[in-house]
Amino acid sequence: MTGEKFTIGLVQMTSSNVVAENMATVEAFIREAAEGGADLVMTPETTTILELSRKALFEKIHREEDDPSVKQFAALAKELGIWLLIGSMPILLGEKVANRCFVFGPDGEIRHRYDKIHMFDVDLPNGEQYRESRSYHAGDQAVLADLPWGRMGLTICYDLRFPHLYRKLAQGGAVMLSVPAAFTRQTGEAHWHTLLKARAIENGAFVFAPAQTGRHASGRETFGHSLVIDPWGNILADGGDKPGLSLVEIDLMLVGKARANIPSLQHDRQIAGPA
Repeated sequence: MTGEKFTIGLVQMTSSNVVAENMATVEAFIREAAEGGADLVMTPETTTILELSRKALFEKIHREEDDPSVKQFAALAKELGIWLLIGSMPILLGEKVANRCFVFGPDGEIRHRYDKIHMFDVDLPNGEQYRESRSYHAGDQAVLADLPWGRMGLTICYDLRFPHLYRKLAQGGAVMLSVPAAFTRQTGEAHWHTLLKARAIENGAFVFAPAQTGRHASGRETFGHSLVIDPWGNILADGGDKPGLSLVEIDLMLVGKARANIPSLQHDRQIAGPA
């Protein structure tokens, strides 16, 4: 970890089921963030497309090596000289899809990949139904991204409800945790702020959570409220419920201070299961 400050830009958007539309929108936000001084720009889950129809999704996506969006993001990171985290985009694997996060360096190279581990399979009281496992292949590897300012643990959306993942990342050296998401409006209103603050406080780490927001072409509603939270649980930015951009200066010295005051990472113990 370094004490160096840097500026982060969180993109909040309402992705449609048309890749070209989403790419135009997110590129404009990324350029705006870079012009505003962002060193690291992050986008939400399902940046390139939010498509609930399995058939339609498979018709619109590509393998990583053939995906024009991946190439466009790489070129954009290199042109602007920024670190760019694409919260996730669907990548064709064959009969299933990876919900994959990419971290591009300022040279345009892919530095890290993370495939979402936990699948959101649920029937909500309002009648909404989600079965991510029908189309998506679950990842099985936690990933730490090495950035110039320190290590960042990569996660996506529903991962947020599994605190042991974040503990592993923090124990592995993460001083920042990324949680790009497309939280539903209903669950977001109930739990989004609370869960993100908890992950920051319990691990003494910054949390960056760029989010989808509003009503999408599929009829799905997402909660928005992209958040930047410091290691003490203070909200430094809240993106509200409209598409937009949040720019925040980050001081990683706050991580050391929080962990010195509450050194819980040093106090973890192995506990046997209940008899």
